[in-house]
Amino acid sequence: MLPLAVMAAAAAYPAAAEDKIDPEADKILAAMSENLKAMSTFSVDYDADHEIIDLAGQKIQYSASGSLALDRAKGFRMTRKGPFADAQVTFDGKTISLYGKALNVYAQMDSPGPSVEEATEEFRAATGLDAPGAELLASDPYAVLTEGVTEGTVVGSGFVGGIECDHLAFRTDIVDWQIWISKGEKPVPLKYVITTKWVTGAPEYSLRLTNWKREGVDPAQFSFTPPAGAREVEQVYADVTGELSLEAGE
Repeated sequence: MLPLAVMAAAAAYPAAAEDKIDPEADKILAAMSENLKAMSTFSVDYDADHEIIDLAGQKIQYSASGSLALDRAKGFRMTRKGPFADAQVTFDGKTISLYGKALNVYAQMDSPGPSVEEATEEFRAATGLDAPGAELLASDPYAVLTEGVTEGTVVGSGFVGGIECDHLAFRTDIVDWQIWISKGEKPVPLKYVITTKWVTGAPEYSLRLTNWKREGVDPAQFSFTPPAGAREVEQVYADVTGELSLEAGE
């Protein structure tokens, strides 16, 4: 069934993308994208490393961990625990809710539409958080990932968490990015690295994805009820370390 999925995907994608990507790399990326598209529900854990260059020119890496549960038709729940934040973001098909556990504060915003993509875009616009890796949740990951790609190649095989992967590398005018995709009939991304090459020091954002599960996603977890004593805040933004910050309104 995998070859059929790849053939169907290749027929649907513009020739321009294929011209810039090595055929084998294109085949592997398309197969992964088709598998993700077929997953109407899934959950996954992640570890993220976000590098910044300080004023002295030193590269500092901030690490965070979390999980994601998603139902493409009903919403999602994402948790993130980092050095400066312990937060969760939920979307129930109508409202995006952000909750900061440490301060017991929350913020809410209406989504412009019921889809996960619409909610994600609104979240990005409202918080300034670019959320690298969100493209893997798109309804068409291949189209989003290959936008602006000027070159794509197969580096070779690699192992992430003891699992053998195909290691691919891509370039755009702004960033270089790499992805490690598990081998097999149902490939999933296990590692994703983005290098901002025109910024001094070429800082990187890396994402490791583990414990992929297709079943057992309860949509009840997408709804949010403010805990006792929680304060609603007006401003939400992303700080330089990539963490969500919630500030109390006047």
